[in-house]
Amino acid sequence: MGIPLPKAAIPLHKRKKLKPIEVIDDRVLLVDFTKAKDPRKVNYSSSDEPVHKKSSVKIVKITDLINENFYSLWTTDKSHIVAKGGRSSFKSSVISLKLVKDFLEDSLGNVVVLRKVAKYLRTSVYEQIQWAILMLEVQDQFIFRESPLKIIHKPTGTAFYFYGCDDPVKLKSAKIAKGYVMALWFEELAEFDGVEDIDTVEDTFIRQDLDNGKEVKVYFSYNPPRNPYAWINEWIKDKESDPDYFIHHSTYLDDKKGFLSEQLLRKIERYRENDPDYWRWMYLGEVIGLGDLIYNIKLFKPLQNIPEDDSLTLIDIAVDGGHQVSATAYCAFGLTKKQNVILLDTYYYDPEHQVNKKAPSDLSQDYKKFIDQLKAKYPNVLIDTEVIDSAEGALRNQIYRDWGRILMPVAKTDKVTMIDYVTDLLAQGRFYYLDTENNKIFIEEHRKYQWDRKSLEKGKKPQVVKVDDHTCDAFQYYVVSNLIKLRLNA
Repeated sequence: MGIPLPKAAIPLHKRKKLKPIEVIDDRVLLVDFTKAKDPRKVNYSSSDEPVHKKSSVKIVKITDLINENFYSLWTTDKSHIVAKGGRSSFKSSVISLKLVKDFLEDSLGNVVVLRKVAKYLRTSVYEQIQWAILMLEVQDQFIFRESPLKIIHKPTGTAFYFYGCDDPVKLKSAKIAKGYVMALWFEELAEFDGVEDIDTVEDTFIRQDLDNGKEVKVYFSYNPPRNPYAWINEWIKDKESDPDYFIHHSTYLDDKKGFLSEQLLRKIERYRENDPDYWRWMYLGEVIGLGDLIYNIKLFKPLQNIPEDDSLTLIDIAVDGGHQVSATAYCAFGLTKKQNVILLDTYYYDPEHQVNKKAPSDLSQDYKKFIDQLKAKYPNVLIDTEVIDSAEGALRNQIYRDWGRILMPVAKTDKVTMIDYVTDLLAQGRFYYLDTENNKIFIEEHRKYQWDRKSLEKGKKPQVVKVDDHTCDAFQYYVVSNLIKLRLNA
């Protein structure tokens, strides 16, 4: 059983049998649909004004939709509002509700919502603004367009605009059809390249004065990176003394109204038990540092056999190639019906000290044997994805030429992000390995895998020690290529 949600947080189609929402002493959002000349009029009401007597008025209690820890964020008059903290703290939900509420009060106002990478807009902030509109029960006033991404207010023609900042300079040519920009929202700010991205966007959209002395509201939301020297962690320290900035920190522990399900709370508790440092970073939003060793080797759990009550559903292969200059590794990972991951087998060839080094044609033959052995041992289990380092073209082409097998190049992200995805899987307690001779190299490399200390200094980008890390790369390639399948947050 999940923790019961407040009435206003229950989906609209499930609310028919509930009693009407009543006016309370807290701040209440009043949406009056009766005034055609001013369809966006929104007021706050208290119990001193019995607005519930008007049958044409819909009342939505903001206090039903946000936790008390966000009241200060909701009411601040600062122009720049930073919402940082742990995962599942509802900071994005609160910002989206605030933006929609303010938008409805300004007949000429537009809102610009930004992510660093444009391809993530549709499934994140666009959906988040839609959710807020539905929660405030004003969806009939909007047109939702997906090409380009835009949510348009029917009566006024103003809108929510959604932009990626892959190239912030291109935003200088962005045009607002009617009115002015009243608010900006930088979601997942830690993904942006630095302060320059913020400055470029702000300079584009806040260069004109608004009516009645208004200022453009700028919202930032993000989960702090682990590295204390990440640009955003240093930026926020500078802003703590800036009178224009309101800085708010939240965690899932602030959820006093029971929005989070028991299932999610159990999952978070597993993180806390398995890897307390990861839990502090991911769910408390603490800047814990990177340390020296990258992984907690205790989270790599050995098995003698595949558990009888947790059979394999499919197998994925990940390849890190380096035939002439460094080792080549093939790793086979099994996904079980309980969503656990088991390292089934490892192939490892190191050309160092070898007089006659293997060519791509030799490694292709070894790959075929590796696949055949897996099929023989697990005849009823599908081999699903086969991925390879995107820089390794020779071996990929050789395997296709010899066997017709297509190894997909990995869409690599930065090293810190790929490591974080693996750490997420480990911290959930879902990774196992068969304790075999072939898999020993996998465990040895992960036990020694560490950050380059010099790269952890201020102003530098964190780097790993690039020695004996080939199975580590293969593991990262597997995880990054199967995020949805592994139910990891992208």
